[in-house]
Amino acid sequence: EFFGHQPQDGSNDVYFHLDPLWSSASIDAIGIDVYWPLADWRDGRGHLDYQAGARSIYDLAYLRANTQAGEGFDWFYASQTARDAQTRTAIADGAYGKPWVFRYKDIKSWWLNAHYNRPGGGESASPTGWVPQSKPFWFMEIGCPAVDKGANQPNVFVDPKSAENSLPYYSRGHRDDLMQARYSRALRTAFDTTSSGYVTGLNPVSALTGARMVSVDKIFVYCWDARPHPSFPNETGVWADGANWPLGHWINGRLESADLADLVRLMMADYGFSSFDASKLNGVVPGYAIDRVMAARDALQPLELAYFFDSIESGGKIAFRHRGASAWPVTINEDGLVETRAEAALSTLTRGQETELPASAKIRFIAADDEYRQGVAEARRLIGASGRVAEADLAIALDDSLAGSIAETWLFEAWAARERAKFALPPSALALEPGDAVALSIGGRARDVRVTDLTDSGPREIEALGLDFDVYERGGLPARTSSPSAPVQIGQPAAAFLDIPPFAASDGELTGYVAALQKPWPGAVAVYSSPVTSGYRFRALCSASAGMGVTLDALSAGPVALFDRKARFRVKMTGGALQSCDEATLFGGANMAAIRNAAGAWEVIQYLNAALVAPETYELTGLLRGQLGTDSAIVASVAVGAMFVTLDGALGRVALDYSELGAALNWRYGPANRDIGDASYAVTPATFRGAGLRPLSPAHVRGARSGGDLTIAWKRRTRVGGDAWDVLEVPL
Repeated sequence: EFFGHQPQDGSNDVYFHLDPLWSSASIDAIGIDVYWPLADWRDGRGHLDYQAGARSIYDLAYLRANTQAGEGFDWFYASQTARDAQTRTAIADGAYGKPWVFRYKDIKSWWLNAHYNRPGGGESASPTGWVPQSKPFWFMEIGCPAVDKGANQPNVFVDPKSAENSLPYYSRGHRDDLMQARYSRALRTAFDTTSSGYVTGLNPVSALTGARMVSVDKIFVYCWDARPHPSFPNETGVWADGANWPLGHWINGRLESADLADLVRLMMADYGFSSFDASKLNGVVPGYAIDRVMAARDALQPLELAYFFDSIESGGKIAFRHRGASAWPVTINEDGLVETRAEAALSTLTRGQETELPASAKIRFIAADDEYRQGVAEARRLIGASGRVAEADLAIALDDSLAGSIAETWLFEAWAARERAKFALPPSALALEPGDAVALSIGGRARDVRVTDLTDSGPREIEALGLDFDVYERGGLPARTSSPSAPVQIGQPAAAFLDIPPFAASDGELTGYVAALQKPWPGAVAVYSSPVTSGYRFRALCSASAGMGVTLDALSAGPVALFDRKARFRVKMTGGALQSCDEATLFGGANMAAIRNAAGAWEVIQYLNAALVAPETYELTGLLRGQLGTDSAIVASVAVGAMFVTLDGALGRVALDYSELGAALNWRYGPANRDIGDASYAVTPATFRGAGLRPLSPAHVRGARSGGDLTIAWKRRTRVGGDAWDVLEVPL
C-alpha cells in the first residue's frame, strides 16, 4: 500500500510506512500496481451511476473520470451490505482537512504534498523523508479480467482451483473482452497528455525534475503470457490453467481483435465517408472479411445484425447507435399524442402471430477459435407453434460463445418486436429520432418501443417496434470444447533399435526397445516388422517422444561398478531434456541412457550431473559405466557423433520370439495416425540378439597351480536376483 499504513484496529494510526523506500537515493521511481475500480455498475437502470448520467460501463469518458473520482476517491463502502444498497460514505478528514491521505486513487495529492505520520490519529510535527515531486510513478501492473463488470473490481481473478477464486462485484461471470480493453485504454489515456482522453491536470510536471508525475512509457499491462497463443490456452493437456483464460487477465489472443467503433470508422473512411459518428458503438470484433465488391450499407449490415446497432441520419451525419441505448426522457401517454384525422385512432398496437415468428435463429460464422472453419450457432424456443427458422451468414470471425449469444439475442429480439405501434406526436417532439427508445403508456398498459420510422407532415407520424432492454444484456454461453488439431506432419520420424538388456523390472528377457522422435510429435509412432519387404505385422507403439541426441566429445574407456569421476562429455539433445539427481535416486534407476559405439553395440550408462552449457546441450559427469552387464560394449574411445538415447517409459517395447534372435528383419515405422503405406513411414534393417538372455561375464577370477595343474575359479554374475546377501552363489 504505497499511500500509507492505516490499520482498521481502532488505533487511528496513519503511517506513510514506505516513505523511507520512496525517499531513498537508490530508488528511481515509485512502482505501484494499479487495479483501481473505475465503475460501480449493476444490471438494469436503477443504480446510481446510470441515474447520474452514465449510459454504459464501456463509456471511456465515464471510466476515465473515475480515475480521480468514485470509489477510493470520493467515497467508500463501509460493508458489503452498504455496497449492495449503494450506501456510500464520503471520504473526509475532519481533523486536518487532508482527505487525500485516505484516498488510494489520489496519487496527485500524495505526490505534491509533504507527508506527516499520525500515530494515534495525531499529526507529527515534522514530515517524513519524502520530498514532494521528487520521483515519478511507474504503473508496474494495470489490467482487468475479461469478464462483465470487470471495472468494478479489476484485481480479482477466476480460478476454481484457487482459494482466491472470485468474480468482480455483481458480475454474472460472462466473458467480456471489451471490458478488459476499455478499462486498460481508459486508465492509460487518462494519464497520457498526448491523448485526446487525457484528464486535464491529472499528470502534472515536477518543478524539481521537469518530468511528468506518471511516466506514461512505464505503464505495464498484466498480462502477456510467454506461452504461444493459441496453443495456450487450447492445449489444456499441456497447460492446466488454460481453462482460466476466457475470463482471465490475459491479453494474448485478444489484442488482435478490433474495437467495433474503430472498425466502423475505418470502413466508412475506406468508402469515402467523413461525416459520421461511431463513438457510441461498443463491441470487439475478432475478425471481419469483406470478400467481394459491395456497397457500404451491405458491408455494414452483418455488423449491425451481430452487434445490434442501427445506422441513422442525425444532425446531418450518419450516426451509429445500439438499439435501445438512446431513451426518450419522458413517458408518452394519451395526453401527449396528436390526432391526425378525426376518424382515426390516436394509436394502434398490432401484435404479430406466433406462427409468423421464428422458432429458432441460426447464424453461420467464421470460427476464430477453430482454425477459421465455418461455425454454426443456433438458438431455439422450446415452446410455441412456430416452425420458422431465421438464418444469416456472417463473414465475422467469432468465438462460439459470442456467436451463441448473438443467435439468442437475435431470436428474442424478434419476439420482443412482435408488437408494432403507430402513433403521432406534435412537432415539439422534433428531437425524437429513429432508433430512440420510447416508454408508452396507453390503455393502462406500459411498454417500451423502439422508433423505426418517422414521417414529418405536420404531426410526427411514428412507427415503432416492441423493445425489451434485457434482451441486449448478452449472457455468456459455455464454449464448446474441441480437441486441438493434429500438427502438420512433414517428413519421417527418426528411430533407434536398442538391443540391450531389460532395464525395467516389468520387461521380460526377450524384450527389444525402439526409440522414436519426430517434430512435431504426431501423437504416437507405430512400429512393424517383416523378414521381407511385405507382410509387415504390428510390433510396438511408441506413445511418447524419446530423448535422443548425439555426443559432442569422445568418450574414453572407464571403470565398471565405480563412479567415473574423471570422464565428462557433452551431448546435443534433439528431443528431450536431461537433469541431475542424487546418488540414492541414481541407484534407484534414474538417469539411465544408452550410447552406441562404432561397432553398433550399446553401452548403458548412468549420470549424476547434467549441466546445461548451451541450448539443448548438456555436459554429463559422475558416470556409472557398463550398466546392466553392458561392460563388453566399453571401447577405448567412442567417437564424436555417437547416438545417445535416454532409457525411460517413452521407449516402445518389442516382444521378441526365440526364432527372431539373430535374424535380420526389416522394421517399418511412422505416425500411428497414418497408414503403413504412407510416405511418412521409414524402413530400416535391425537385428536383435537377445541381450537379456546373454550370460554375464564372470568376476573375481582366481588361478592356483598345483603340481602340473592350473585350477581356475570365479564368481558367477546374474541379471536377476543377484542382490541377496544370504547366498554364497547367485542363482543361474
